[in-house]
Amino acid sequence: MPNSIRPAGFVAWFRSVAPYINSFRGKTFVIAFGGEVVADGKFVELTHDFNLLAALGIRLVLVHGARPQIEQHLARMNLEDSYHQGIRLTDAATMQLVKEAVGRVRVEIEALLSMGLANSPMANADIRVAGGNFITAQPMGVINGVDLQHTGCVRKVDVAALKDRMEFGEVVLLSPLGYSPTGEVFNLTLEDVATSTAIALDADKLVFLMDVDGVEDKKGMLLKELAVAQASEMSSNPNLPDDVALFLPCAIRACEAGVARTHLISRHTDGAILQELFSDEGIGTMIVESTLNTLRDATIEDVGGILQLLIPLEEQGILVRRNRELLEREIERFVVLEHDHRIVGCAALYPFPDEAAAELACLAVDPQYRDRGYGEAIMNHMSSRAKTQKLKRLFVLTTRTAHWFLERGFRESEASELPAQKKALYNYQRKSKVFVKKI
Repeated sequence: MPNSIRPAGFVAWFRSVAPYINSFRGKTFVIAFGGEVVADGKFVELTHDFNLLAALGIRLVLVHGARPQIEQHLARMNLEDSYHQGIRLTDAATMQLVKEAVGRVRVEIEALLSMGLANSPMANADIRVAGGNFITAQPMGVINGVDLQHTGCVRKVDVAALKDRMEFGEVVLLSPLGYSPTGEVFNLTLEDVATSTAIALDADKLVFLMDVDGVEDKKGMLLKELAVAQASEMSSNPNLPDDVALFLPCAIRACEAGVARTHLISRHTDGAILQELFSDEGIGTMIVESTLNTLRDATIEDVGGILQLLIPLEEQGILVRRNRELLEREIERFVVLEHDHRIVGCAALYPFPDEAAAELACLAVDPQYRDRGYGEAIMNHMSSRAKTQKLKRLFVLTTRTAHWFLERGFRESEASELPAQKKALYNYQRKSKVFVKKI
């Protein structure tokens, strides 16, 4: 093992990705990338990542574009590159060059996917690439008086044939071309092919590689996760970068049609696909049909996840130690916040109805998910729960997070103001500060 990789760090990292490896096995991912990736000579690194995904048992459909190659061919032949409302107009002469450019790009991609270089991630790789007339197309027709001729759109995806190829362990490579029952060939967009294929296959993920990192807010901050409703609102912004304006509506369409997740990530980051798919944070923008967060009552099955949150804080002296047996007995007091089926936050509520008060205890959020408002969401939920029980005060005991509670409307108090039952249990050696908030 290289000295730069610490064994403990490697073990922790490997364990952190294990749930993703287990979850992704047998799932279908559709990954779309423009011809710029091949033209820039960046596809070699990408093949390494594709090889790894395939080795993990992920069913891959790759969709490539060829825009820069087509433009290069048109320039070489002194032909005008004509667009109508952002759509390439493909006449007969242009169509011939499109087929030539797409064919060359496809052959180059297949050659790179066939590499088996020693001492590289492709060593002993056995990626078999499948191609065929999987996409049935139809002409886009006349739009506002302009006949787009050989420019088409996806009419049908041969799902049975695609699944058959993937069952044999083959990686399917789709080009931006479609075929009609009358024997015609149509020039398609990679985003149409990728989106339509992902929807038809009911894919688990659709990934677009772009020139930018993802979707940013008005302050230029990368938005790691967007629900469809949020994404739809943002897609109407006329100032979006070109790639985002192009791919975000496709991501929304895919999610609305049942694709579980769509991802917009940068093609310029080495290992972008791996960093996005195999880490909690990701490096791009993920679009989901609805929020991945679920705040619910805890069950006995959640004890292990709650302990993972509490034990580090107990070891630091931030929280009072609770053993598993106590936690199991009091589990009905707890709520958990799940993010994509993983417990990332928890809290407990202990009511003292005789004094119209309740204690907020064990409020904890996974360090990777802090600064997202999760702690405040849990606190507000517990406050609302206390209100429904006709309680008037919410109090907490803390040694390290005083300012956090002060910023959220709590005031510092004395142990003497605690409910009598809690006061009798107060640990004067620990010297926890008491904060109270009217609810």
